[in-house]
Amino acid sequence: MKLFANTIDLRRFPPATAFALGLLAALSNSPALADGAISTHRIPAMLAAEAVTEAVAVCAKQGYAVSAVVVDFDAIPQAELRGDRAGVHAAEGALRKATTAVSVAPIAKLDSSAPMAERVKTDATLQALEFQPGLAFIAGGLAIKLGDEVIGAIGVGGAPGGDRDEACARAGLDRIKDRLK
Repeated sequence: MKLFANTIDLRRFPPATAFALGLLAALSNSPALADGAISTHRIPAMLAAEAVTEAVAVCAKQGYAVSAVVVDFDAIPQAELRGDRAGVHAAEGALRKATTAVSVAPIAKLDSSAPMAERVKTDATLQALEFQPGLAFIAGGLAIKLGDEVIGAIGVGGAPGGDRDEACARAGLDRIKDRLK
């Protein structure tokens, strides 16, 4: 088999190397790689900071000491805020909920970790993810989308119940969603 306009003879390589080069050649003709780069969108830092601030403030007005985090598509925190009196568990919970939302939303076509928590009980694909480190299939995480593209997530932890965490996360997302472009 010849590769790269007949310049490399794959028979000269060990089988694993030949396979990898062949795969690379096949993928190089793929439309997905035709442009040489993948375009992605990011949440601006100021909007991420505004979202977590709003989420923590809304919960505080209700008497809940929470933490909030916004992650990008790769689940890397962009903004984090630990509310006054929020327990040490709250920050970790917020991050895990946001990571779950951003990771599972494209697979499950769900924008919230609340229905993900229900669906994991019956969906074999999600069950395989249920015990992955860093994920939490409980309410409190929301995917952040630009059109149909998941670009990040917001998670809140620390309120007495995931439904309350999610309501505060929704307030944070609502604060910025119209300005995402």
